[in-house]
Amino acid sequence: METPPIARPRVRLIAAALALAATAALPFSAQAAGYPERSINLIVPFSPGGGTDISARLLAAALGDKLAASVVVDNRPGAGGQIAADLVARSPADGYTLLFANSGMLAINPWIYKLHSDPATAFTPVSLFSDLPFVLVVPTTLPAKNVADLVKLARAEPGKHTFASSGTGGAPHLSGEIFQQATGVDLMHVPYKGGGPAMTDLMAGRVDMLFASVLETMPYVTGGKLRALAVTGATRSPAMPDVPTIDEAGVQNAQSGSWTAVLAPAGTPPAVIEKLSQAIRDVASDPAMKTKLESQGAVAHGSTPQQLQELAASERARYGQIIKTRNIQTN
Repeated sequence: METPPIARPRVRLIAAALALAATAALPFSAQAAGYPERSINLIVPFSPGGGTDISARLLAAALGDKLAASVVVDNRPGAGGQIAADLVARSPADGYTLLFANSGMLAINPWIYKLHSDPATAFTPVSLFSDLPFVLVVPTTLPAKNVADLVKLARAEPGKHTFASSGTGGAPHLSGEIFQQATGVDLMHVPYKGGGPAMTDLMAGRVDMLFASVLETMPYVTGGKLRALAVTGATRSPAMPDVPTIDEAGVQNAQSGSWTAVLAPAGTPPAVIEKLSQAIRDVASDPAMKTKLESQGAVAHGSTPQQLQELAASERARYGQIIKTRNIQTN
C-alpha cells in the first residue's frame, strides 16, 4: 500500500535516522577509510629553522607521501609551546590538525607553568617520531677528560663549578639537575636566554659545562673547541659514535634529553589515530629518514599511541620529582 502523502516526511526522517545509526555502527576502520580527504595541518610550537622545526618538516614531507595528502607545517611559536598546544586542543577532533610536540611540553611544562590545556587530557597520543639525546660538553681548557674527572673536580669544590643552560625549566637545565642528583655533586646553574649565548660563554670558559643537543655541539666538538664527555641517551649517538653514554661513563639513572611526538585533539576517532600512527611508524623506520634524522643529531623512533602515552606519563612523573626535589621555579 502506498504511503499517505502526509506520512512521507516522517518516513524520510526515520530513514535518515536509520542511516545515521548504521554509519555510527560501522567499524572505526570503515568510518576512517577515506581519511585523509584534505590537507593536514601539523602545528609546530617553535620558529622555523630550529631543530624541532627541521624534524617536523622532514616528517611532514614523508607523511604526506605516505598518506597521499598534503601535510602543511604551521609554525606557532611562543609561551613555551603553549600557543600551539592551545590551538590544537581547541581544534576539531577529526585528524586534520595535529601537534608536533616535544617532551618538555608534555613532561616538564605542567610542573612549572599554568597551562590552559593539560597535555594529559587535552590530546590523544599518536606516535613518537624521534629521540634527541643531549651531549655533556666542557671547554677544552677544563681539566676533565671524562665524566669521572668532572665529578672529581666538582666534588672537590662544591658549589664552585657551573653548568649553563638555554633557560630555567628547559630540558637542558633539567639534565643538569638530573646529573647532580645522580652523582651527588653541587653545581651552580647559569641560565641563558637561549642556547647560542650559553654555547658562546662555554667556549670562552666562562662556564664549565653544558647539556645541549648533538646538532648544536657537533661542529664545536669536531672543531676542537669543546670536549664531549658523554651522551645522555640509552645508546650512543650515530653522529658521535666514539662518545660514551652516560651509563657507560659510570653514572647511573642520569639518562635525559628530549624527544618529539605527534598528538591529536582529544576525541579524535581511534581509526584515524591508528592510521596516522602506523604511517608515522612507517616513516620513522625508513632507512632514508633514519639517515636524515641522524644528520640532525636525532634518532628515528616511532611508537604506538599506547607506548607514547606510557612514556609521557612516566617522564612527567620523573621530571615532577626532579622539579620538586630541586625546588625549580621559573620566576
